[in-house]
Amino acid sequence: MLTQIRKDDVVVIWKLDRLCRSLADLVHLVNQIQDKGSGLLSLHDNIDTTTPQGKLTFHIFAAIAEFEREIIRERTNAGVAAARARGRKGGRPPGLSKEAQVKAAAGSLYQQQKSVAEICTTLSISKKTFYKYLKI
Repeated sequence: MLTQIRKDDVVVIWKLDRLCRSLADLVHLVNQIQDKGSGLLSLHDNIDTTTPQGKLTFHIFAAIAEFEREIIRERTNAGVAAARARGRKGGRPPGLSKEAQVKAAAGSLYQQQKSVAEICTTLSISKKTFYKYLKI
């Protein structure tokens, strides 16, 4: 977008917090847009950086949006910590390593008289990876 923006263009977005994750990135991006002689219009936040009032409103709303994200992050981390304190674990259940998967699949595919190329295609790995895991 930045490579194609021209003087007097206006970048239209739905909401400020959908454009960038941090206030620093957002301010930097808006400065880049303004350096090219263009503006930013946020439909949801009713901000138009082509006016002085819009620039002020932009900086206020950007700070509030970052504050809101930080609050959400803190609450999420507190929830995860509380769950761990109760003995709950999060994330994906442990599974076989890629090496164990290759060895198990290779053994069963070998019994079916499959070629190395067919085994690698089935496992979505290269021949080099196949041989590395089997240490042949």
